[in-house]
Amino acid sequence: MNRSSAPGRNNRRTALWLGLLVGGMFGFGYALVPLYNVFCQIAGIGDAAIQVAEPGSESKTIDQERLITVEFTGNVVGGLPWETEPARKVQVHPGENVRIAFRTTNLSDVAVVGQAVPSITPTRATKHFIKTECFCFSNQTLAANETREMPVLFRVDTDLPREVKTITLSYAFYRVDADPQTAGTTPADAGTSSG
Repeated sequence: MNRSSAPGRNNRRTALWLGLLVGGMFGFGYALVPLYNVFCQIAGIGDAAIQVAEPGSESKTIDQERLITVEFTGNVVGGLPWETEPARKVQVHPGENVRIAFRTTNLSDVAVVGQAVPSITPTRATKHFIKTECFCFSNQTLAANETREMPVLFRVDTDLPREVKTITLSYAFYRVDADPQTAGTTPADAGTSSG
């Protein structure tokens, strides 16, 4: 009698541990999205981390005594048949509005929708890099063999720590399987469009 109850207790204990394990895995999966968003903000990845200002907003002051080097890189990933040529590096005064462009070409014989995800290095410069206009705000459709200048209007905040002398703005371009008629709109706009 004593031996027959031991396997039953072991089975209940194992079932309890497996239940706790499944519950913990579910909880971790549920928490993954907010944790990922926090990681992106800390690491300077994506638009959630980069400051965005209204078009036409101007800095009240320009620090004429400082020059910051801003470099640009772009990588095409995920089977996107595009080629991108980043803008050359520029030297900017903090507070000054600057416009640059990425030259991007669709190498395929069909229209392709793409999206660019930005990141900033060093990460402590992320909150001081302010964009007012960017092609990365929405999906982009390039026609077959089309080449386009994709603009970015930005400024570096005057509160940027003095030890930061160089900032790199990087874009990862990836393919978006979307209806080309809704490309160029934000996801919210695409969801509310009629037709």
